[in-house]
Amino acid sequence: MDKSVQRERMLAGLVRASHLVTLERLPDLIAAHAAEAGMSEVLIYLADLQEVMLFLLPGRTARAGGSGDRPDEVPVEGTVAGRAFQHGEVVSSSAGRGVPGRWWIPLVDGAERLGVLRVTAEEAGGDVTWDMRDLAGLVALLVQSKRRASDTYARLVRRRPMNVAAEMEWRQIPPRTYATDRVVISAVMEPAYEVSGDAFDYALSGDSVHLSVFDAMGHDTAAGLTAGLAIAACRNHRRLGEGLVDTARRIEEILLAQFDGDRFATGLLAELDVAGGLLSWINHGHHRPVIIRDGRSLLPLECDPAPPLGVGLNTDAVLCQDQLEPGDRLVLYTDGITEARNPEGREFGLERFVDFLIRHHADGLPVPETLRRLVRHHLEYHQGRLNDDATVLLLEWHGPAPFPEGQAEALVGIP
Repeated sequence: MDKSVQRERMLAGLVRASHLVTLERLPDLIAAHAAEAGMSEVLIYLADLQEVMLFLLPGRTARAGGSGDRPDEVPVEGTVAGRAFQHGEVVSSSAGRGVPGRWWIPLVDGAERLGVLRVTAEEAGGDVTWDMRDLAGLVALLVQSKRRASDTYARLVRRRPMNVAAEMEWRQIPPRTYATDRVVISAVMEPAYEVSGDAFDYALSGDSVHLSVFDAMGHDTAAGLTAGLAIAACRNHRRLGEGLVDTARRIEEILLAQFDGDRFATGLLAELDVAGGLLSWINHGHHRPVIIRDGRSLLPLECDPAPPLGVGLNTDAVLCQDQLEPGDRLVLYTDGITEARNPEGREFGLERFVDFLIRHHADGLPVPETLRRLVRHHLEYHQGRLNDDATVLLLEWHGPAPFPEGQAEALVGIP
């Protein structure tokens, strides 16, 4: 049978069969259809919440308790599979002539990294590689469509128990990475299993990108409720067409109605005009955002802050505006990144934080991989323990014109 016909049958058959399938049945369904295109084995490995390990999603052909050839888990650091995940590239680990080839292909839904696909096939060549990439793209879409309703997925990607506040936070936030032809957005949030008061959000509407970061007081379930309510109120009034100042005023009213001034959150709300690069933003007691320009210069943005949201001082924020330049990286963050101290009492600090981003930007790493490594470095600096939530939201604006072909894909790690 013609190769193109085999490919079409594989992909079309998967789509038709996927509507009622559960996440647990995906591995067997995918393996059966991939065999029609000459792939003798297909295994799905999904990244854990902190992107430290890749865990096998088992099916009948790959049950848990795997062998050395089919490990149940693979480290991201120092492995072929991890290299594919980190750099967003197809990596071959073939043993030699006469032995079936093996490839690791990133699983990316839109711009969000989910894991990697391990494919074994008898034949090599350009057509087979493209078939694998197409299959990986479809598998990522299928995993994404099934995981939100799957406790199996949640158990698989967690390395330890999660508190209730973190359960709420992770359910509410948008994907950690998103990209269009002119902007790339990526975020991280730690401690992943105990996060309580931090939250971030973003959304697109026409030529506008809306960004927000909140840091609620406390480190308990009530802090998670405060942050969650702030995010929900922000979305609700933003979608009603209200501007930044009015939206913040509504958040304040809702927090006061719920907590009567006993709970508050700092917040930063921003809107970027993608067509022209004009950034409008307001600050309610939050750390000022910074711009990384030309890959090396740090530009803190200035704007008089209003009081935190929920304290009831009835003070509107000042609307500030700054003009971005093509290639600028806008960085929003919470104090858990810069003010956390190591056991010797030294702060991580803004300088160390931004210097890390600049150095890894120069290395050409995808943005989500840079943030993943930032978190690992941050945790190591504090010997694995954070006393406060730490969140980073990064946006890169290319300019009024779209990214050149392949550049946006490289920035987020799409093979």
